[in-house]
Amino acid sequence: MRGKGKSTIVWLLMGMLVLGLGGFGVTNFSTGTSDIGSVGDVEVSSRDYARALHNEMQDFSARTGRQLTPAEARTIGIDQAALSRLLIGAALEDEANRLGVSVGDQAVLAQIRDAAAFKGLDGKFDRARYADTLSREGIREPEFEHDLRMDEARLILNRAALAGVTAPAAVTDRTLGWLRETRDIHWIELTAADLHAPIAAPDDATLEAWHKANEARFTAPETRKITYVWLTPEMLESKVEVDEQALKDLYQQRISDFQQPERRMVERLVFPTADAAAAAKARLDKGEITFEQLAGERGLSLTDIDLGEVSKAQLGAAGDAVFALEQPGVAGPADSELGPALFAMNAILEPVNVTFDQAKADLRVEAALDRARRQIEEQTTSVSDQLAGGATLEDLAKEAGMQIGKIDWTGAEDSTPNSIAAYPEFRQKAAEIGQADFPEIVSFEDGGIFALRLDEIVPPKLIPFAEVRTRVLDDWMQNETRRQLLALAEERKVATEAAAGPVPDPAPAATAPVAQAVGAVAQTPAPAEPVTAPAAPDKGHAQTGLTRGGFINGVPQDVITRAFKITDPGTTEVVDAENRVFLVTLDQVHAAETDGTEAAQMRDGIQNRLSDSMRQDVFEYFTRAVQTQSGVAVNQTAVDAVNAQMQ
Repeated sequence: MRGKGKSTIVWLLMGMLVLGLGGFGVTNFSTGTSDIGSVGDVEVSSRDYARALHNEMQDFSARTGRQLTPAEARTIGIDQAALSRLLIGAALEDEANRLGVSVGDQAVLAQIRDAAAFKGLDGKFDRARYADTLSREGIREPEFEHDLRMDEARLILNRAALAGVTAPAAVTDRTLGWLRETRDIHWIELTAADLHAPIAAPDDATLEAWHKANEARFTAPETRKITYVWLTPEMLESKVEVDEQALKDLYQQRISDFQQPERRMVERLVFPTADAAAAAKARLDKGEITFEQLAGERGLSLTDIDLGEVSKAQLGAAGDAVFALEQPGVAGPADSELGPALFAMNAILEPVNVTFDQAKADLRVEAALDRARRQIEEQTTSVSDQLAGGATLEDLAKEAGMQIGKIDWTGAEDSTPNSIAAYPEFRQKAAEIGQADFPEIVSFEDGGIFALRLDEIVPPKLIPFAEVRTRVLDDWMQNETRRQLLALAEERKVATEAAAGPVPDPAPAATAPVAQAVGAVAQTPAPAEPVTAPAAPDKGHAQTGLTRGGFINGVPQDVITRAFKITDPGTTEVVDAENRVFLVTLDQVHAAETDGTEAAQMRDGIQNRLSDSMRQDVFEYFTRAVQTQSGVAVNQTAVDAVNAQMQ
């Protein structure tokens, strides 16, 4: 009776609470009827918004693997995305109503009958299941069926608006030509050895000035001084006792790992008749076709017919033929459970025969680690209770057998093996913990546990010059080398383009009549010396047929990107990439090959992507126009009330 009375009082209190909040626009998600907005004559309820917001958050979690809090969801605009989707749907519904677009009852009935959520154990539509499912979701049947009908109407409207939207052929062809264009280039990397003279080391005054001018490079990051205790299965492994019989039992449980007969890597291609299999084998023996091509003729790939590692017994009647092969080849025709087949044997795997004595050491470690994990799991609760009771990390190290250590954490530590910094759980906790936080037990993925305490935060600090002089010198030398290499690259660029240009004609000598007119004695003019083009610098390595997005081994991708930005053959560009300096010269541009199967497939892909992009744009313009025409109203108070309930 007391239980029943308590339940009645609780429900009365909840009813009073709902009534008290109702005047402020707060409603329950499953039964509320207040609207958060409307488009034209179509209203959007708070329940619809709550459900849409929940779905958006679940979708984000599924894509990122991270659960969001309502506050985080609002920060990144998930609430606005949910509201926008609802208003777009309402706008399309209002437009469909205005135009008289709808579907019949049979279309709605077909959707309901085909929905897996409404089918019973026999795979057929279950009327009771349909009603129960909608009831649990707080949806009335007429509302659900109306939504289905309007979904179909919106799809009809959407298809009508976007049916004629396709990418223009000219744009598709131009994009295909741009993507498949190839180029011939020369490239060369300039290094310190190419400079006119070695770079002289600077004096300390120069280095000190460089140190001050580049403080960010020589500033120690924020350091978090942390004390931690931890316990891992590896720490307990040597102390755990495992009896001989347990190891023998484990060996028998995993006997298939230690005792395996000879196996073969096999692919099986089944034929409808023995004659068809024999004919295929004859073609293989004559070298007319490969096994992969035979599979292709049947519409199969090697992956489709791969049997993996198989023993002689697993192959049944074909076992003798396949295992008679002493090297990779094709056996058969032979019978299989699916009919006559050819068997391609690709590798021979020797028998595995690991005795218990041979496996004992590894089995002991495995069993000990497993037992150590269970011991740590059993110990976790008591350790947590000790911390809650006021025990320090030092106390845990003495009483719980945990190892204690200290670390100056900056977030840039290497994940050194056997170091606690190698564990992502520790790294995350070390970055989050504050000085006011109490230590708590956190589990590692491998079964270990740890707790930490932030003792002090040392703010970023400029490291004195004397302590980093070597680093400053290296940084200055690297910067100066790069500066001089860029200057040298500009010189070579000018020289390369000058050598590639036309040779100027020599200046004409004065003619005899002109010379005589000024009283000079007529003389036979000396022949003009030929003008030679300046010597061209070494252009480096030739690369022909370079594709856009291709690569050159050992060369930064920026070099290829710049090569495809040069417009005129013969032009040389300086490329500064990844602290390296290159010269790249465009020799020739080859128009794209637009014929053939590969080009056709690429053209189809380009057209589909461009068409999809255009449809998205047209859909956005269309829905904006419909919303503007119908008029959009948003009840922000109701929206805020739903957001508050999501806390």
